[in-house]
Amino acid sequence: MRIFSRKFFIQHGSLVLLFFCTLHLSAQMQQIPFNNYPVYGGNDLGVNYSSEATVFKIWSPMAEQVQLNIYENDATEPPIEKINLNKSENGVWEIKVNKNLINNYYTFQIQLDKKWLPETPDIYAKAVGTNGRRGMVVDLNKTNPENWKNDAFIPVKNKTDIILYELHVRDFSIHQNSGMKNKGKFLAFTETASKTPAGNSTGLDHIKDLGVSHIHLLPAFDFNSVDEGKPELKQYNWGYDPLHYNVPEGSYSTNPSDGNVRIREFKQMVQAIHNKGLGVVLDVVYNHTSSLNDSPFSRSVPGYYYRQNADGKFSDATGCGNETASERAMMQKYIIESVCYWAQEYHIDGFRFDLMGVHDIETMNLISAALHKINPNVFIYGEGWTAGGSPLEEEKRAIKRLTYLLDNIAAFSDDMRDGVKGKWNDEHSVGFASGNLEVAEDLKFGIVAATQHSQIDYSKVSYSKKPWAKEPFQCINYVSCHDNHTLYDKLKLSAKNATEEELIKMDKLSNAIVLTSQGVPFIHAGEEIIRTKNGVENSYKSPDEINEINWLNKDKNISVFNYYQSFIALRKNHPAFRMPTNAMIQECLQFSKKDEPGIISYQLINHANGDKWKNIFVVFNGNKENKSIELPAGKWTLVANETGVNEKGVKTITDNKINVAGISAYILFQE
Repeated sequence: MRIFSRKFFIQHGSLVLLFFCTLHLSAQMQQIPFNNYPVYGGNDLGVNYSSEATVFKIWSPMAEQVQLNIYENDATEPPIEKINLNKSENGVWEIKVNKNLINNYYTFQIQLDKKWLPETPDIYAKAVGTNGRRGMVVDLNKTNPENWKNDAFIPVKNKTDIILYELHVRDFSIHQNSGMKNKGKFLAFTETASKTPAGNSTGLDHIKDLGVSHIHLLPAFDFNSVDEGKPELKQYNWGYDPLHYNVPEGSYSTNPSDGNVRIREFKQMVQAIHNKGLGVVLDVVYNHTSSLNDSPFSRSVPGYYYRQNADGKFSDATGCGNETASERAMMQKYIIESVCYWAQEYHIDGFRFDLMGVHDIETMNLISAALHKINPNVFIYGEGWTAGGSPLEEEKRAIKRLTYLLDNIAAFSDDMRDGVKGKWNDEHSVGFASGNLEVAEDLKFGIVAATQHSQIDYSKVSYSKKPWAKEPFQCINYVSCHDNHTLYDKLKLSAKNATEEELIKMDKLSNAIVLTSQGVPFIHAGEEIIRTKNGVENSYKSPDEINEINWLNKDKNISVFNYYQSFIALRKNHPAFRMPTNAMIQECLQFSKKDEPGIISYQLINHANGDKWKNIFVVFNGNKENKSIELPAGKWTLVANETGVNEKGVKTITDNKINVAGISAYILFQE
């Protein structure tokens, strides 16, 4: 996915901001190479609380002085105490305050060139007040909900068993007919038995009923674009503008001024999701910050955490004007410790890395190693691209074509995405599901999860001229996500002459392809009930009326929900659709050799991956017209057609032919 369209505009006036920030920071950096900065190896930076004393540690090797400001609450001035930190080893400044500071707030100030930088919480802050202006001293043990010690990661046998469901916290519950009381809040996930006006389930019950395995939450850390002090305003943002990476977002809590509340309610959300047997994936955005000069990183060690071009100007591979430098020792250390903190403190089951291609391969592999020590079942994936050029050498970047070099990390397949529905950057472009009969190789590439397969003509794959996944779990297959148009809107814009009935057929076929392909399937929340954003392509700050999940659509499109539900159940019930190794795919997946344009068919043979069905025949018809398809010899049982899946069997076929409806997916099996 290429997402500079949304990222570029998150920073209002970013070019002006970048110009002045560059002038300000370059004067402070003193031309000392960042590689010469000392590296601190400890894991105790930030605030370490006990009832007897609290230790504050901050890394700022160029600082002349560091001051700690203690505040009684979230808002009042001046501080009740100012304390100078002591210079320690390897660029660290620290102080031990020998009293109970529970629920006090704090900031740091750094002196450089005899000038004091503005106040800031430390980059390791784990609790903050309103809008992240001040850090907060909390006892994390007191933020745990009841029975939190019994909460556990969701077990995963094979990573290809995972089915991802991408969801925005606010979108989930904000609609007036969501049936949930805590609209737009973490606590909405704790509610059960919520219903639509027609009595269909909404909320977490809906997701559980659908059958996915993991909920992928769009950024839920503390971001900058929503004023938490004005909850009465209708404010919206996707959240890809990080402020404090280790703190839950305040606008999703019931009291953003109290860091304890944010933390507790986030944990309650995770606990409720885990209690349904579902995993939680956190969308993380370490590739840039919400601003340059105002970020805690710049107010701690100006310039260090950001990547510069050869001319000293800040690089912009993110489209936001402040690309971070993951290859620098203390930034690398920070990212690793941050994700490990989320895994340990919040029991997060997986991480999706925004613009993963901005990060270096070494850092991503170190992240994977650290997280797998905490949770062997953790799932890590990301966008294998950048939004612009970077001084980081391309061969060092965690980009899609180098996914095979990543250790237990997956990447999104734009090959499958654009092959199914049309190109991401051309709203008029059509894909296989909407009538493009020339993109079969893109789909076949996705069907084998971007791995090596002798029947793929890689020269005809649109974006990838060779396989990039070493094993199938490294390929995330999807057709839509929060970026760009919803699946339905894209189909409606591109297939201009299609009827509403045909558009729904296209929607169903699109994800039938995803859900039966090898690799890991990914669904955008609401696709299963025909979600629309009324044609808005870049809705990162559009109002709720555009972004919310309209739960009335479930009443209207219950047959589509049932269709998705049946294909998810088919995938979960039949391991042939989720083979764990490339070798198994090469051995057990055979494409038909005589498919006509608009037809893709293949077999999964010999009880693939231990499936109870001996042979499975899958056929996709992208034509509007019905097509007669020749079957391999023998008796076949039809289990899936344009209405969905019936594993008990729709009918038996013995004459080696089947009539496949236009714009549909059919599946048959042999005992």
